[in-house]
Amino acid sequence: MELHRGRLIDHLQLVVRDLPASRRFYESVLKVLDIPIGGSAEDYFWADELFVSSADSRAALGKLTGRHHLAFQARDRAMVDAFYSAGLDGGGQDNGAPGERPYHPGYYAAFLLDPDGNNIEAVYHGPATRSAASVKISF
Repeated sequence: MELHRGRLIDHLQLVVRDLPASRRFYESVLKVLDIPIGGSAEDYFWADELFVSSADSRAALGKLTGRHHLAFQARDRAMVDAFYSAGLDGGGQDNGAPGERPYHPGYYAAFLLDPDGNNIEAVYHGPATRSAASVKISF
């Protein structure tokens, strides 16, 4: 285990209603983002700094987490596109197709809702190629 200083977030836990459905979704999107599942048990799985558990896991104390917005970094636009397709195939719902957003020039992202309604994004911060004025913004 390596200790990192200077990061804003060390790890994040999502407590979900249907762990197998969440695992299908997250395995799908994390695979195309080149983030391996780090470990799992009957009531949780984790990947890098993301920990996902069922409500009956010891770490959850019986309570679901609320709605969150998580943004994963993508290496390029193609990775954002792959994230979106894999997430839909893995049980996610569309919450904003891949495209540039008006947050800053070159902000290319896609948004999906995971099985618990969390807004999950993949973003590539690259050069702008077109107007982002008509693209849906999701938070």
